[in-house]
Amino acid sequence: MKKQDTLENPVNYAYLAIGSNLGKKIFNLTRTKYKLSTNGISIVKSSGLYVSKSWPNPKFPDFINAVLLVRTNLSLTQLFNQIKIIEKSLGRVKTQKNYPRKCDVDIIDFNGKFFNLKNIDLKVPHPRMEKRNFVLLPLYEINKTWTHPKTKKNIVNLLSNLKGDDIRSIKLI
Repeated sequence: MKKQDTLENPVNYAYLAIGSNLGKKIFNLTRTKYKLSTNGISIVKSSGLYVSKSWPNPKFPDFINAVLLVRTNLSLTQLFNQIKIIEKSLGRVKTQKNYPRKCDVDIIDFNGKFFNLKNIDLKVPHPRMEKRNFVLLPLYEINKTWTHPKTKKNIVNLLSNLKGDDIRSIKLI
């Protein structure tokens, strides 16, 4: 058996934000984790589950969210494509932007680098993560020293920029 060269099969680390605000939300997140872990994406660490208002429309059902640290041999593009397949298999349907959904997976960070892949409309870190309590608080829970790859701001600084109402409106369950 030929040993894989590390350049042929590199190990990549990513932070993924997962969420659900339709149906059996906790079950949906459990299934999301299972599907990730059975498709070449190992979960290294998981935050607790957080309940937050739907963003940007708080009239929609509340979300349950978590952040995962994952390890994979998939490239960023392969990871993105696999996530889209998983979301669809779990009942995600293309609707208007930010409408309720059973499964949502966003790539928050990939190997601590900044990416702008226009061919698949993917920016990493997620361009609006800095304003989202449901990303920042779970991310802080699993990595208190995380630094934004583009802005170089650390997670504590990003959290301190959230409004007080944003911090008070999210609950760990």
